[in-house]
Amino acid sequence: MSQVEESVEVDVPVQTAYNQWTQFESFPRFMSGVEKIEQRSDTLTHWVTNVDGVRREFDAEITEQIPDERVAWTTVGGESRQAGVVTFHHLGEGHTKVMLQMDFDPHGLTETVGDKLGFVKRQAKGDLARFKEYIEHRGHETGEWRGTVR
Repeated sequence: MSQVEESVEVDVPVQTAYNQWTQFESFPRFMSGVEKIEQRSDTLTHWVTNVDGVRREFDAEITEQIPDERVAWTTVGGESRQAGVVTFHHLGEGHTKVMLQMDFDPHGLTETVGDKLGFVKRQAKGDLARFKEYIEHRGHETGEWRGTVR
């Protein structure tokens, strides 16, 4: 298993950052390589990704979700194996730190080499930077889900 830890500070309140992060179907707008996400239930999403011509489909289950604090997940089917958590930290009025921690298992030679070269870490950093641009440009979330999963 490999690990990635990245964070970004965004100029929106914690609630706004959290609410936008719970809009999983909007992830393709700021996550490179994510073609589509379908929210199938409160706790199940279906992902279609395409990274450097390698297309994958998998399901991810939300294992923990606490409004304005954290969203944790793990894959439950398909070719990708990963688990992670995104946490939201109040830094001041209208200022939030979004922290991503993810464990993943590279599949095959291409993903293993890409992992060793730091591709996943750079992609996560870029995705968080695009999330920052997306939410700050909008200034408000596209929706929200305030339920709790434990």
